[in-house]
Amino acid sequence: MLPLHTLRENPDSIAQALGKRGIDAQPMIQEVLELDKQRRTLQTQLDATLAEANTLSREIGNLFKAGKSEEAQELKARSAKLKESSKALTESLNDAADTLQQALYQVPNAPHTSVPAGTDEEDNEVVFTSGDLPQAGGSALPHWELAAQYDLIDFELGVKITGAGFPVYKGKCARLQRALVSFFLDRNTEAGYQEVQVPHLVNEASGLGTGQLPDKEGQMYELRDDKLFLIPTAEVPVTNMLRDELMDLGDLPLCYTAYTPCFRREAGSYGAHVRGLNRLHQFDKVEIVRVEEPGNSYAALEQMVEHVKGLLGELGLPYRILRLCGGDLGFTSALTYDFEVWSAAQERWLEVSSVSNFEAFQANRLKLRYRDENNKPQLAHTLNGSALALPRILACILEDYQDESGIRIPDVLVPYTGFDRIE
Repeated sequence: MLPLHTLRENPDSIAQALGKRGIDAQPMIQEVLELDKQRRTLQTQLDATLAEANTLSREIGNLFKAGKSEEAQELKARSAKLKESSKALTESLNDAADTLQQALYQVPNAPHTSVPAGTDEEDNEVVFTSGDLPQAGGSALPHWELAAQYDLIDFELGVKITGAGFPVYKGKCARLQRALVSFFLDRNTEAGYQEVQVPHLVNEASGLGTGQLPDKEGQMYELRDDKLFLIPTAEVPVTNMLRDELMDLGDLPLCYTAYTPCFRREAGSYGAHVRGLNRLHQFDKVEIVRVEEPGNSYAALEQMVEHVKGLLGELGLPYRILRLCGGDLGFTSALTYDFEVWSAAQERWLEVSSVSNFEAFQANRLKLRYRDENNKPQLAHTLNGSALALPRILACILEDYQDESGIRIPDVLVPYTGFDRIE
């Protein structure tokens, strides 16, 4: 959530920045400012009413002490009316504050100055490419055919148990999944990220804190009887560990990593580009999360990008990095880099990671603050990234490492799998 004082002080510049998302933000900003004006007017009226009531209370006490009970009774009647007014004003103020809060929730984060304007993924900028694209030719099989041939993944069994988008991994493929999780966690902890295990269910306050609610409410699985949500990413519970916290400057940065399953209702469209592991409702992911003071957050973002580059380099997968345009940028993000790995058999790029800086947008919702060098509370900056999401990494390993007799395991994973081939 954008800080209210930022919208008050810079409405035109915020609207201009939000224009990169392809939206006319002036109406929503004006609505926020009008609601804020109404709230402040009510607050002023309430403060004045309470001050007058306090003054009357002192006068009534003095009159009773002076034996002027008749005059005191007259003032008591006036005081009772003030109490009724203050009660009504308090209710109106609370309603105005709630309405203002809901309006603020609808305003997306302002894109960083480096974010290109654009409407969709076609306008994203390629900022880095690594590795030669393998030319598999017509003999290469997509991962869903390899999975069937080598009995690695049973998509139909997942449909039987749950539904489409919930695959069952078997044998060496299940072991390969576990190897990838361990490899990512080991590399993340070696880089200074503290490993945590977090709940896979979160409450509404957690969803609001990181921006999944109300923006992505329809994409989350909800347990309505308990008012809980299955997590779409470890970012949500990990970042919410610090909700309502006031830290010392010396506590920063905070760096965490976590492995969790992720659950997303998004169905997308049908076709080859969403077959197999390309889009799932349940998948595994290892996440990295950082909390930084504002002056360090963009240097931290670059460090996270370099870290993910290192993971993909060790796996030997060709990849590229995109800077997302405004129209493709997530609601809460100020700047996002997407990593895409080349699928040889499908001959297309598959997204495997997003690394984002949210600046103070999440921290403002979370009330996540730190004391600066002057001991003054300030909003922290939050960042997160996939390091890495497993389904498409697994798909690309199966496709890019296939040969005539099987599938080779990347060298860096062999100590984790205990085998170097699937045959």
